Amino acid sequence: MKRLIFATNNKHKVEEVRAALDGLVEVVTLAEAGLHGEIPETADTLQGNALQKAQWVWERTHTDCFADDTGLEVDALDGAPGVYSARYAGEHCSFDDNIDKLLQALDGETNRRADFRTVICLIEGGEAKYFEGRVDGQILTERHSNGEGFGYDPVFMPDRFAVSFAEMPLDVKNSISHRGLAVKRLAEYLKA
Repeated sequence: MKRLIFATNNKHKVEEVRAALDGLVEVVTLAEAGLHGEIPETADTLQGNALQKAQWVWERTHTDCFADDTGLEVDALDGAPGVYSARYAGEHCSFDDNIDKLLQALDGETNRRADFRTVICLIEGGEAKYFEGRVDGQILTERHSNGEGFGYDPVFMPDRFAVSFAEMPLDVKNSISHRGLAVKRLAEYLKA
């Protein structure tokens, strides 16, 4: 089975992607590949960060790999936090810190429209290819969670649903989420 190194240290992302690519490729974590350290994320676009992270792995291993970058884009905040979603509340902030800052920024705001976007960069034989997924929805006024999800999942409710990402079973979330859609496009490419 083909092996791909996934350029992330986020165990939640690894679980989601492994579930989506199960039986198609073996997803290898950075630790399993013997890679340690912080991967740079200094680009000002999701595509740029995904490429930067995948190139970091490729340069060290010359093994096919992929990376993703995800951004929450909120209409009322002119697309913020966007590429800075993971560190919206500061460089070493927690998921909760980011959610607190977001809810504070939207306090009293009636336009709560937002989208989640994920860009995956696959480096195969040294060549980069991109796969994107997007889901539209809205930001809730408070957290809604049953213990599932991570990041902004407790406050993001996708269109056509009455629950947040954090209230959905993982298989349902993966079938409609931004990352799920991007991974689906990656899977379709890998099957071809």
